[in-house]
Amino acid sequence: MEHATQLNAADALADLNATFDRYEDALIHNKVDVLDELFWDSSLTLRFGAKENLFGADQIKAYRTSLPNVALRREVIDRHIVTFGDTMGVASITFIRNGEPRIGRQS
Repeated sequence: MEHATQLNAADALADLNATFDRYEDALIHNKVDVLDELFWDSSLTLRFGAKENLFGADQIKAYRTSLPNVALRREVIDRHIVTFGDTMGVASITFIRNGEPRIGRQS
């Protein structure tokens, strides 16, 4: 029997958009405490970046703490958010940084 999940319920979509905005602000302003709060505090958490592969919340926290607070601003050029029911969702963006020809991606 197939179970239908409601996609993009208004409240869930608003919540995930607000959380994404909070994450983006924390990211570009290097608010490590907020970033740590928003990441799942588990050994199962993964974070793959342009130059790093991090496994577990402890590695992610250590990485965040080690980053210099320079050149963190970016412009989000495309944003797609989908929610599945009221407890799960996915945010995917593309972005550019000033003076950088490459397009970045984040999910």
